[in-house]
Amino acid sequence: MNKLFENIPDDLPEELFDTLVKTENVEIERIVSRGHSSPAEGWYDQGRAEFVLLLKGRARLKFEDGRLVSMEPGDWIEIPAGVKHRVDWTKEDMETIWLAVHYQDG
Repeated sequence: MNKLFENIPDDLPEELFDTLVKTENVEIERIVSRGHSSPAEGWYDQGRAEFVLLLKGRARLKFEDGRLVSMEPGDWIEIPAGVKHRVDWTKEDMETIWLAVHYQDG
């Protein structure tokens, strides 16, 4: 058995990405942030849809169309393939733990 809230390094200079399950059709990963955001010039532009659930912490996503989405524990969002987005902000003084499910939509 594995635990989502354990095995997080005290020093987290970059976001931590852990693949939990990966098949041909789906990939599930745990992402841990602590004050991290995407580079100002960088956008995620993925070929698969993404379901994102915030488990712990606080975060804000920004979309290319200017929309901002603030998230707290229990909030989830579905991001269709090809929709450009980035992590705009995560809380600095605690872990923000995401569960991301990447899958082919349609």
